[in-house]
Amino acid sequence: MEDVLTSVAKGRPREFCVDQALAAALGVFWSKGYDGASMADLTQAMGITKPSLYAAFGNKEALFHKALELYETEKLEYTREALKQPTARAVAEHFMRGAIDAQTSTCDPKGCLGVISATACGAEADSIKADVIQRRASSQAALVDRFERAKLDGDLPEHVDVGGLTSYLYAILQGMAVQAGSGATRADLESVVDTSLMMWPTR
Repeated sequence: MEDVLTSVAKGRPREFCVDQALAAALGVFWSKGYDGASMADLTQAMGITKPSLYAAFGNKEALFHKALELYETEKLEYTREALKQPTARAVAEHFMRGAIDAQTSTCDPKGCLGVISATACGAEADSIKADVIQRRASSQAALVDRFERAKLDGDLPEHVDVGGLTSYLYAILQGMAVQAGSGATRADLESVVDTSLMMWPTR
């Protein structure tokens, strides 16, 4: 994405850093959810006017989709690293501990943008939910593939339902996100991870 956007409205040039503005919008959506983020909240955080927002990003819905893309690229890198771990248990642990780091960061809002935005109920709810669900489904499919390989390698017991195991892990991750957004401490979430790992299927 370009660092600087220059546009002309009514003969007056406008310049601002698109990347910084988008990062600011992400912070608003992450902390307030899609429905809770007003245009006033967004323009104030982004340091731009409403016409500038429309010119650079389209409407609020389009801005959210761009912010979600940024969130997935920058904040969910740990999910891609998790898939590279040597065992299925290590994959799950990297996922959960990475989620703790992301959900309890002092630099970002608490919780998970995807979980928060999955409850969108405004006029654009279908588009927002569909984007969140599609991205989650893609991530889950990659995890299923990884666990299937682990099963073939003998790293997971033959009786394990890989789809069910993946859904179980995501249920834990989503529950942790809700708890983090509700004020759970890092120690609280670490306890959830430790308990979940104790129940991980082994040969």
